[in-house]
Amino acid sequence: MKTTQISTARTLINTKTSANDNEKKGKKKRNILLLLLNNNTNKNTDTNTNRNNNRRNTDVIRIFNAMRGSKSSASTRALQREREAINKEIIKWERKDRADCERFGYPELIVFDLDACFWTKEMYQLQVVCTERDRIFCERTNTCIGVRSGERTVIELHEGARKALEEYLDGKYPGARLATASSADTPLAVSIGKSALSLLEIIPGVSCASVFAIGFEQEFAGNMQIGRTKPLSSNKSETHFPILRKETNVPYDKMLFFDDCNWEDHCAAVESRCVENGLGPCVKRTPKGLGIQEWESALAKYKARHEQYNK
Repeated sequence: MKTTQISTARTLINTKTSANDNEKKGKKKRNILLLLLNNNTNKNTDTNTNRNNNRRNTDVIRIFNAMRGSKSSASTRALQREREAINKEIIKWERKDRADCERFGYPELIVFDLDACFWTKEMYQLQVVCTERDRIFCERTNTCIGVRSGERTVIELHEGARKALEEYLDGKYPGARLATASSADTPLAVSIGKSALSLLEIIPGVSCASVFAIGFEQEFAGNMQIGRTKPLSSNKSETHFPILRKETNVPYDKMLFFDDCNWEDHCAAVESRCVENGLGPCVKRTPKGLGIQEWESALAKYKARHEQYNK
């Protein structure tokens, strides 16, 4: 876990809000904790790594206690009790998620196509996997807002995609979770896309990949369906969405899907073929990329449909 993630979490948790924002603040804190937990897994087992992981665990628990307004003890037994308390809180949140979506009229799963929708480029046109050396930072916010693939090509998020993840991380959509359904052409294109997700940031130290991981178990990747090699294909209605349905346990009619549809009308196919409770996912075409207007109008469309069928 990066030091910047810890400092960012502390800053967000300590941000003062009005009494009317208590529910939003609670969701915001929950997202920060889940983000920290999801980024707290390391497969290495050497002594130094274990020592660092213990420090990270202690940081997560201290942040959790800051959220609850209590103090933390550093003893092993106390840390174990704190971990158990965190797990109980997460279970409570998960149980509450579906009720929150019903209450506020938000989708339970928001699914993004990537190329030319979520971000500006088509991965099949690129040849170089992105690395930390390729990051481009905003001088004002110190956030990685672009990443190079090769010498001249820069991958950036569309404005609506950035706004979506910023608002989600900020706790604006209680109960919702995020996913991808991208039919990247080649294994190289998939690798480039995944590298971009891990490097592009929403706030300093918090990558897009980290935000997509919120609300899921550590190392879970069932919400990230990227590519077209088996079991995936170029037909999202036959592969990507059935897999998302199985992995996330979210009904089709509780999903919202964004796709540029410039090569094929995936929105029409998914909406008509992936049907549950009489409805398919609510869809939004983004032929010029996901802008702020497309993001906001799609949420309004989903909410109107939700209210119409849940009177």
